[in-house]
Amino acid sequence: MDESAALSMLAEALPTAGDDAAVVGEQVLTTDMLHETTDFPDGTTRYTAGWRAVAASLSDVAAMGAEATAAVAVYAAPAFDAEELTAFVDGARDVCGYVEAEYVGGDLDSHQEFTVATTALGRTSDPVRRSGARPGDAVCVTGTLGRSAAAIRLFRRGDHEWANDLFRFTPRVVPGLAISASATAMIDSSDGLSRSLHQVAEASDCGFAVETPLPIDEAVDEVAEDAADRRELGVFFGEDFELVFTAPPEALPGLRDVCDVSITEIGTVTDDEGTVTLDGAPLPDRGYTHGE
Repeated sequence: MDESAALSMLAEALPTAGDDAAVVGEQVLTTDMLHETTDFPDGTTRYTAGWRAVAASLSDVAAMGAEATAAVAVYAAPAFDAEELTAFVDGARDVCGYVEAEYVGGDLDSHQEFTVATTALGRTSDPVRRSGARPGDAVCVTGTLGRSAAAIRLFRRGDHEWANDLFRFTPRVVPGLAISASATAMIDSSDGLSRSLHQVAEASDCGFAVETPLPIDEAVDEVAEDAADRRELGVFFGEDFELVFTAPPEALPGLRDVCDVSITEIGTVTDDEGTVTLDGAPLPDRGYTHGE
């Protein structure tokens, strides 16, 4: 079975697993695994790997509208190099510090390829789920889309400095806390904008009518071959870790005042269950799939 089918099967067996993170009392808990062959292109520094791996889990905490408290990582490699290991821990520690969480260690293991498993912990008394979107709500996204897609192209070109910079995304923990006061549903865009919208539509029994222009990152324009490729990188590629959320339209001015990141209104929640459109045309349920 593919990843989507596997997740659906496990969701039935583990109903308390939550959305982007599991909710245990007033704690949220999430874990991720990244591999060198699928997640860290040639040219990715160990500092960037440490930052990005831990940030991916912190992004799940952000999507629940929770305060990030701590993170750990399992570092596995064919051999341990002191310089690489130190750089990895520095990256993990720095991204935690950026969102006022603490990196508290983890585990070391031997493995045939560089592999990282991360876990992040957060705290909230009122988590934001994927299931609360209501017809008439505004659909919004933080930041820009396509950074990771552009980074992959740049790694392939050999522009490793710019690619690493794009790969070190900022987990939206602080904006997530502010947005949580008004959001009716929220998810991170790690699987791509399109798939994220479909996931929320399914959870909330609603639809979405999305309109261009979308907030595509300027870096995408540097690597995209044409308009169709630009749309592919910005809408379907994924691994951007921005927040996609719904909220009453009247709440948006206040959210923009208190958030330290741009918020773009991209559409409206509809009562057409399961239907997601972009400029009136059906938007396919397609996005990032682990292992591809």
